[in-house]
Amino acid sequence: MTPFPSPRLPLLLLFSAVLTAVLSVGPSSAAAATELVRQVCDKTGDSRYCFAALYSDPRTPNADAYSLAYISFGLAYLNATHTRDHISRLLSSPALADRSPTLTSSLQSCRRGYAAAVAKLAAAYNDLNAETFAGLAEYSGGGARAAGDCDRTFGSSPYAPLMAGRNRDLTRLCEICTAVSKLFT
Repeated sequence: MTPFPSPRLPLLLLFSAVLTAVLSVGPSSAAAATELVRQVCDKTGDSRYCFAALYSDPRTPNADAYSLAYISFGLAYLNATHTRDHISRLLSSPALADRSPTLTSSLQSCRRGYAAAVAKLAAAYNDLNAETFAGLAEYSGGGARAAGDCDRTFGSSPYAPLMAGRNRDLTRLCEICTAVSKLFT
């Protein structure tokens, strides 16, 4: 009687062939993604912040330009959304009633600006979904303007530090978005 080959042997050979292919492609695509991130981050004012922000997303090590655009605009969108919501919570806080009307006015102005930033960054995401890249830099500029306007609204008031860090983060994230946008021009 002739023994039949084990059905596991062809599966094992197939698995090892696939594993070899994946391992041979993986490092080179990761190296290309790392170079792409370096290219983007070198065009920002704070490359260390840029690397830290982009690599906070687990997709970055294997990202191409298109994926990097999703990652960067997603980070900026989340930051703007969280900041807008934070401002809304501050404005609805009973403790704010005891504060100055200037603080309330400044926060209301910042909330409007951040709402506009969220809308701009959502529009960028829609453009990415439609593979339309021409307006991306404009959208990221809109986000950065909201942060700058919020900073100017507080001016040198004692409440300025309340928003300064969040504004700085959105400005930096939008700068990353602008650098990524230039990959498509």
